[in-house]
Amino acid sequence: MQTGPIVTVRAARTEDAPQICELLNAIDTIEIGAPETDPHTVEADLVHPEVDLEQDSWLAFEGGRLVAYALLWDDSGAERVDIDHYVLPDHQAAGERLLAAAEERSRAKARGNGAAQAVVHLHLNQRPTTDTAILTRRGWRTVRRYQVMVRDLTPHQDPLPEPPSGVTLRACIDETDRRRAHALVEETFADHFDHQPRTYEQWLDDLDAAHLDWSLVWIASVEGIGDAAVLLSRNDRSGMGWVRNLGVVRAARGRGLGGHLLRHAFGVYAALGRDTLGLGVDTLNESGALRLYEAHGMRLHYAVDTWEVTLPAAG
Repeated sequence: MQTGPIVTVRAARTEDAPQICELLNAIDTIEIGAPETDPHTVEADLVHPEVDLEQDSWLAFEGGRLVAYALLWDDSGAERVDIDHYVLPDHQAAGERLLAAAEERSRAKARGNGAAQAVVHLHLNQRPTTDTAILTRRGWRTVRRYQVMVRDLTPHQDPLPEPPSGVTLRACIDETDRRRAHALVEETFADHFDHQPRTYEQWLDDLDAAHLDWSLVWIASVEGIGDAAVLLSRNDRSGMGWVRNLGVVRAARGRGLGGHLLRHAFGVYAALGRDTLGLGVDTLNESGALRLYEAHGMRLHYAVDTWEVTLPAAG
């Protein structure tokens, strides 16, 4: 006897992007009070060259309504695997079904990479629509917390700052500077939790670089040191401008480069008419990034937890 709605599961297709975006914005509204997912970010995920939609994505429908979505990423080529997972609050059984499928696919990916285990990570809002009791029952645990920080902008309060003595900024307009920006990101984030090394070409795919305004990516050069810091930002989110990366090489830390790049971004985005700039930060970042952002007037928007499970590749 049928005791509940029939759940239909299938792989995602590129034409599902609008429906997936609608689901994610419904979840955003529940978790953070407003929709903040843009269609192009969903579309970029679905066409990423490293994602095999037939095997690495899942949609769950109840009565024809999309109620859960999952996507798997294998950036490491080894044991580390990432999954995205979204579910509406009243459809936890459908969500767990996708979670189980993603776990099994993670095992297969790790096995194919020659690893003995899959170390799987999932990022969820601190107060998610996912029932975290399901995660803990399946062996997941939290291992890290990130904060999404925001700051209000106005042209009057945020003029472009003068660079410190011996410091020059340049935008990454040409290919040479884009490659240099990639090298700086790899160098300055190498020791960060969860950073996976990426080739230049992989990095461009991750950025959806065809839609990135490179005039909003800046390199700071220091006299006597050379290229020492990078800030990568983008202006294609409807809700706010966004800083994806801000990194300073070790030899140049303590000179105020990070703060200058941040203030430069405030000034540029205020002049562009943006009223908010946001970014994400690891609360345990040893470089003191959280203190830097707080000192520059950034405040907590919401928190995100990294959940982890370790699964044997075999079985």
